[in-house]
Amino acid sequence: MTRRFIDLSITLDNDVVSDPPFMRPRITYETHQDTVKELQHFFPGVTAEQTPGGEGFAAAEWVTLTTHNGTHLDAPWHFSPTMDAKDGEPQRAITIDEVPLDWCFRPGVKLDFRHFPDGYVVTAADVEAELARIGHDLQPLDIVLVNTAAGKALGRPDFVNVGCGMGYEATMYLTTRGVRVTGTDAWSWDAPFSYTAEKVKETGDTSLIWEGHKAGRDIGYCHLEKLHNLEALPAHGFTVSCFPHKIKGASAGWTRAVAIIEE
Repeated sequence: MTRRFIDLSITLDNDVVSDPPFMRPRITYETHQDTVKELQHFFPGVTAEQTPGGEGFAAAEWVTLTTHNGTHLDAPWHFSPTMDAKDGEPQRAITIDEVPLDWCFRPGVKLDFRHFPDGYVVTAADVEAELARIGHDLQPLDIVLVNTAAGKALGRPDFVNVGCGMGYEATMYLTTRGVRVTGTDAWSWDAPFSYTAEKVKETGDTSLIWEGHKAGRDIGYCHLEKLHNLEALPAHGFTVSCFPHKIKGASAGWTRAVAIIEE
């Protein structure tokens, strides 16, 4: 038996559009010559010419980003101060450093919603129909990944406005069955804000804002955002690894999400 790895993460890049302009990451690259000053902090007086091969010290990068740049796992704390209200008294929402590691290495399931138009809000009935189509019986702690039209739009100026989103009912359909980690290749688990804003303007119903995220108030869960390459996955029969970076008290953590297929 062989093991195949499929990278499900996007690359942090100064030039690839993966976020709105105000929150894009910024990477400053330092060459081996640029860090000679750091070398001299540890070894006073040593010059670049005196280093092996005259190469200087070490290449390095300075990165400015939020915990929601790149492929990342959102903790329940991102959605609301509390969670698990469905079970009675709301509990304090857990932060990313408190997410159980057991949630982050589990069998994966892919729901193919690429046919839904941009801005469409997926329903519980849509999820149930897709599970029936692929012949999968959802199990507690399955990691459910949603393949949307956004998967092929990474880098386009309109990336943040592409793809369908998961509504409250669809999210609760999954979490009431024991799912605790979900994911999407879109910018957000919810439908793009541009479409939600129009609906809120028309109806005055502000409960539509982040309805999928806010489902975490009733049952705490995590979701991955800005996944990539979901098209390469089968509907099921793979394992997802998505351990988040441990950042104290944070709402999210970066992850190198990977699918593992035993063949």
